[in-house]
Amino acid sequence: MMRKIPFLKPNLVRKEAYLGYLSQIDESRVYSNYGPLNDLFERRVLKEYFQGVGAVTTVNNATIGLMLAISQTKRSKGRYALMPSFTFPATPLAAMWCGLEPYFIDIRSDDWCMDESILEETLDRLGDQVACVVTYATFGTCMDLSRYEALHRAGMPVVIDAASSFGSSSDNGHFGCGFPGLVVFSFHATKSFGIGEGGLVYSNDERLIQDIRQAGNFGFSADRVSVTHGLNSKLSEYAAALALATLDVFPEKRKIRACIYEWYLEQLGRADFFSRGWLAQNMQGEIPNQFASFLCPSGQSSIKYVTKLALHRVESLTYFSPPCHHQPLFQSYPFSGKSVTEEVSSRVINLPTWEEMNEGDVKTVIELLSM
Repeated sequence: MMRKIPFLKPNLVRKEAYLGYLSQIDESRVYSNYGPLNDLFERRVLKEYFQGVGAVTTVNNATIGLMLAISQTKRSKGRYALMPSFTFPATPLAAMWCGLEPYFIDIRSDDWCMDESILEETLDRLGDQVACVVTYATFGTCMDLSRYEALHRAGMPVVIDAASSFGSSSDNGHFGCGFPGLVVFSFHATKSFGIGEGGLVYSNDERLIQDIRQAGNFGFSADRVSVTHGLNSKLSEYAAALALATLDVFPEKRKIRACIYEWYLEQLGRADFFSRGWLAQNMQGEIPNQFASFLCPSGQSSIKYVTKLALHRVESLTYFSPPCHHQPLFQSYPFSGKSVTEEVSSRVINLPTWEEMNEGDVKTVIELLSM
């Protein structure tokens, strides 16, 4: 019987890798509240991944990070948070928890990121009704942020949902480096930089990060009095220990994941998939892929391929199908253009990419898709 190939197989660092950090917790007897391991992790990330530019703060999960980012930057009289529907439900949910209504924008057909031309038309039409823009770096791609930077500097708050983007880089450095708005990364166990649960918020604006950090500690002032709308977003020292140990080995993890994605491209090319209408996401930069994402040929549904693989004990998924605007909670919210979202969501298939996979596993997946 063919061995099972799961869709995701998280590979968090083993206990031997973080025992030394745990010993430091025993010595300090500090367990949370932005402790010494958390501070060390933040300093290392800022230096090693953002060249010391801007500031960062950890959060206990990326959804909380999005909520803080939106609440701290939204325009007070605005009603809508503009965002793609082709995203994880955490994105619209975060806006709703901040008292806003999601307003969905169609995506581009090549990189599956929000279509800025439709976004700009919608901004012009809605005017002061827009509280903020929340764009999504789809599946970790280093999307061009220049238009969003201009938008933010012109007074429209922009939050980047970069859940899968930690470790993604381009000629300009790590994704988001220098961005004046807020960039939110996820450290969930299933992400390429996985620590179980956690996240990071980055901005080139140190004041914004100070605001996020304060709001994430109950909105406390130096006198431990709540002076701003806050909650508890603090990362525990135990999670920080895992994060530091993961940081020690992450360069190798990035290489492995990039290699597996290249195997997929090679095998798909050899099997003439691309000449038969299959498409790869137009991803920019070097990406430590959480999974490999493709579109099956036009006129076909990816569900049949997911079903075919499942019959042979290979797990695959369809992120994001259904897209948010088809899900019951979000169906009543407005949408500017949705033809590309409908097309991509019906054809997308995400293939397993976990660090113990070998080239033979990838070949098996593609052979099964060819059957």
